[in-house]
Amino acid sequence: MSLRPSGAFWPSALKQLWLPVLCVAGLLLGTAGSTSFYFPPATDVLATLWRELVHDGLAADLLFSLRNIMVGLAIAIVAGVGAGLVIGETELLRQATTPLLDFARATPTVAFVPVIILTLGIGSGPKIFLIALGSVWPILLNTVSGVHGINPAVHETTRSYRIPVRLRLLKVVLPGALPQIFAGIRVALSIAVVLMVVSEIYGSPVGLGNFILQSGSGFAVPEVWAGTVLIGILGYGLSVLLLAAEYVLLGWYHERPPRNRRARSLPRNEVTTS
Repeated sequence: MSLRPSGAFWPSALKQLWLPVLCVAGLLLGTAGSTSFYFPPATDVLATLWRELVHDGLAADLLFSLRNIMVGLAIAIVAGVGAGLVIGETELLRQATTPLLDFARATPTVAFVPVIILTLGIGSGPKIFLIALGSVWPILLNTVSGVHGINPAVHETTRSYRIPVRLRLLKVVLPGALPQIFAGIRVALSIAVVLMVVSEIYGSPVGLGNFILQSGSGFAVPEVWAGTVLIGILGYGLSVLLLAAEYVLLGWYHERPPRNRRARSLPRNEVTTS
């Protein structure tokens, strides 16, 4: 869901929520009374999800998976933004690393899951490493692209005034590249969720991926659907939180057009002139 200024929030929310609400209602009505073994009623899935969260151990699995995603994504953001600022600011380094970065981006991180689990074990460390390894590339490449896309006049101005490198990176380059960086983080978040599930399915005694694997092995279909729905809710919740952080940190980027501000200030001018 995209965020808008407070005055337009509810109309915007209604425009975006009516279709998901209609889909959920259709799913509830369409599966009501279903006798299929593989597609149980949606009400049974939701009841199973609530029971597993409140009375069984699904809440512990959720916290384990959520912690791995948050830590892995945080490491990817720090490494990707830091390296991207340096590479984007150095033309020679950017040209030299472009083939390597394109190769790394095209290599599926999922292929490394068995090797990393066999090498590092089944604890949280290997899963965090996998999430960070797979999530860092879109953040790094978007940071490089964002820095490279800044108007050359801005770079020339900062150099002509001999602004120190550290101050230039933090006050000029980083804010200018933030819209691209947030776009990369949104892509990295979806990759992190996929890697979290895959790494927990391959080798983990806890986590949402392990919950789905164990439920599937025991032919507990409502539990499998409940775990899948919970992963979707987790990914969507993290995406909304990221969108809210982007809206707060990029106020200048989401600012209303100047003509809207002039339109709002018109009655005041009329009162003043009268």
